[in-house]
Amino acid sequence: MKSLPFMSTALLSIIVVARLFSSEPDAEMDVNDFIDFGEDATGIVVFGTPETTAQTQVIERDRIERSGARDLAALLEEEIGMSVTRQGGYGNRASLSMRGFDTSRITILVDGIPVNSLRSGGFDMSQIDLANVQRIEVIYGGSDTQHNIWSAPGGVINIITIGKQSENLSLGFVFSNTGYMPGKHNLRHPATEIGGPDFEDLFDMQSLSIFAGRAFKNFAFRASVFGNIAGNRYLYRDDFGFARRRISNEVIDGGGELRLAFGLPNDAKIIVTTSGYHARRNFPITMNSVGTVLATDTVLSGSASFSAPTAFRDDLETEASLAYRLSFNNYGAIISGRDRYVMAISRWNWYPAPELSLLSGIHWHFLHVDSGNPVDLEPEKTAHFGGAHVTGEYRLSPRFFVVASLKGLTDTKRIAAIPKAGIRWQASEAIALKHNYFRSFQFPSFDDLYYRSPDNSMTGNPDLDPEDGWGADLIGDFLFGGAFSFSAGIFGHYAIDLIRWTTSGGRRWRPENIGAAYFAGADFRPALTLSLGEAGPAVALRGSYQFLHSRLLSDGENFRVPYSPTHVVGAGLELRWPSTSLLLSLQYRSQNHADPRNRIVVDPSVVANATFNQNLWDGAVLFASLRNILNAAYESFSAYPMPGITLTLGFRLNIEVKNPGDE
Repeated sequence: MKSLPFMSTALLSIIVVARLFSSEPDAEMDVNDFIDFGEDATGIVVFGTPETTAQTQVIERDRIERSGARDLAALLEEEIGMSVTRQGGYGNRASLSMRGFDTSRITILVDGIPVNSLRSGGFDMSQIDLANVQRIEVIYGGSDTQHNIWSAPGGVINIITIGKQSENLSLGFVFSNTGYMPGKHNLRHPATEIGGPDFEDLFDMQSLSIFAGRAFKNFAFRASVFGNIAGNRYLYRDDFGFARRRISNEVIDGGGELRLAFGLPNDAKIIVTTSGYHARRNFPITMNSVGTVLATDTVLSGSASFSAPTAFRDDLETEASLAYRLSFNNYGAIISGRDRYVMAISRWNWYPAPELSLLSGIHWHFLHVDSGNPVDLEPEKTAHFGGAHVTGEYRLSPRFFVVASLKGLTDTKRIAAIPKAGIRWQASEAIALKHNYFRSFQFPSFDDLYYRSPDNSMTGNPDLDPEDGWGADLIGDFLFGGAFSFSAGIFGHYAIDLIRWTTSGGRRWRPENIGAAYFAGADFRPALTLSLGEAGPAVALRGSYQFLHSRLLSDGENFRVPYSPTHVVGAGLELRWPSTSLLLSLQYRSQNHADPRNRIVVDPSVVANATFNQNLWDGAVLFASLRNILNAAYESFSAYPMPGITLTLGFRLNIEVKNPGDE
C-alpha cells in the first residue's frame, strides 16, 4: 500500500497536464459508401434476425479503447465481469469461464471463424491485437443459433475485427509502457540478503501496435503489426509473508495481419486474410527458480471467405469460408507439437416470408498432428470432424419470436443430434423475456485422446466418452426511460461424463470421465446513464452479480467444480466529458478450489482499476491505467501470485491522409 500515493499522484499529474493541452475533438467523419470488411456483421453477413433468444453482452470499439486493457482476457474481465483464471502476468496462460465452463468448452470466433485449438480446445488470447478489434459479442450458454459451429456448452465469444475503411489512407499506432512499483525484496530464500529496489521494474513491458487501411470502390485493405516485451518482474508475498520478486518469466511476442476485401456485383464480396504470430516465453521451473524452460509458439493462419446477400434469388443469401492454421509449439528441447488445421464452412439462409427465416449450414475440420515425441508409438495422427445444422426462426406475432434448431456433429466414429429451442416475448417496449432449452455435447479433444508427454508422465485416453448434458435458462431484459437498464438471467445445466485430467497414486496423469456435474446460477446486470448538465460529465454506472452453484457428482461424493467461485461481483463508474473520460472498476471473486477433490483453496480477491483517457487533438489520445490500485495480494491460479499495483501509460493516434486533389 505504500506505493499507492506515488501512483495516484502520477495519474493525477497526467490528468492535469493533459487537460491543459487538450482540445475538443472534431465531429466524427461521415461514413462513405466504399467497400468494407463487414463491420456490422456477426461474421461476414448478418444471419437471421438480430433478436436472439440468448443472453448476450456486447463490447463496442469505444469501450475497448477507453478500457486501456492490454489483452483480451483483461478486457473481458474488467468490462463485463467475466471470470478469468491467470497463471501470472502477461503472456502466461489465461483461461476464461462462462457459467462454470472453461475456455476449451467455449467457442471463440474471429469474424465468425473458430480459432480454438483443434488439438486441445484452448486458445492463446495473446494472439488477439485489441487495436484490431471493432466489437466483441458474448453469447452465454449452449443456446447459440447464430453461428452453429460447435455445441459450446459455456457459450460463444465472437471477436469482430475493424471493417469499415475510409477512402482516405488511415494510419495509426498505439504505444504503451507498463511498470510495477519497485521495492525491496528477499532474493532467493527468506533467510538471504535483501535486494532492490530495481527501478527497471518501472519499464517492465512495452507494447506497440501499428495499422493502416484504405478503401477504393471495389477493393479495401487493412494491414497491422504488433509486438510486446514483458519482463513480468513484479513483487509479491510468498507463503511465509516475505516480499519476493518474480524472475525468469520474460515474454516477447508479436504478430501481423493483412486483410483484403474485393467487391463483386450485387453486394457480394470476397475477403482474404493472412496473419502470423510468434511468442518466446521463459517459464521458471519453480516459482522463484533462476532455471527456466524456454517455450516458443508460432502460428500462421489465413482464410478466404465469400458472401452474397442475394444468391440466385432475392430471398436467399450465402457465405462460404476456407481457413487454415499452422501451429508450431516447442517446450524446452522437445518439440511438443506441429499442427496443421483446415476448416471449411458453408451457410445458406432462406427468407420465404417476412416472418420466417430458415438457416442451414455445414462445417468440416481436418487436423494433422506431428507430436515429435520419440516415445510416441504413432507421432503423426490425423482427425476429421464436423457437422451440419438447420435452424428455423419464426415470428408468431409482433411480440413473439421463436427459434428451433437441430445440429448434428460427428468425429467420423459417432454422430450426435443436438436440439435447441428458444422463445422471445416482447412483453412491452421496456420488457423482453427470453427462454432457451438445449442439449450440450462435446467430443473429447485430440490431446485428451492421444497426448503423450516425452517422459510418459501424461498420457491420453482413447477410451473416453463424449461429454453430454442438458441446459435451460430464463432471461429478462428491462429498459426504463432510456437511462436505466437491467438484465437478469437464471440458468441450470446438468452434464454427464465430464472429462478431467487426474493422477493415480501421484504418478501418471490421465484424462478420465469422472462423472456427472450440475451448474446452476444467476446473472444480474444493472446499468444507469445520467447527464449532469452541459458543464458536467455524463455518468455511467454499471454493476454485475454472478452466482454459480456447481457440483461434481462422482462415486457418491459431492465437490465444487474447480475454479468456479460461487460469487463474482463487479462494479464500474465512468465519467465522460467531451474530450476526457475516467473509468473506475472493481471485481470481487469469492473463495474457490483448485482441484477436483477441493483440497486446495484459492482465497477470495478484490481487484480495483482506474483508467483515464484524454483527447489531445482529433485522433490523438493519451491514456493511463492503474490496475490493482488497492495493491491486493491474491492468486488467480493456485500457487501463481498475481501482480500488485501496476501503472500503464500510453498514446493512441489515428490520422487520415487525404488523397491528392481532395483539398
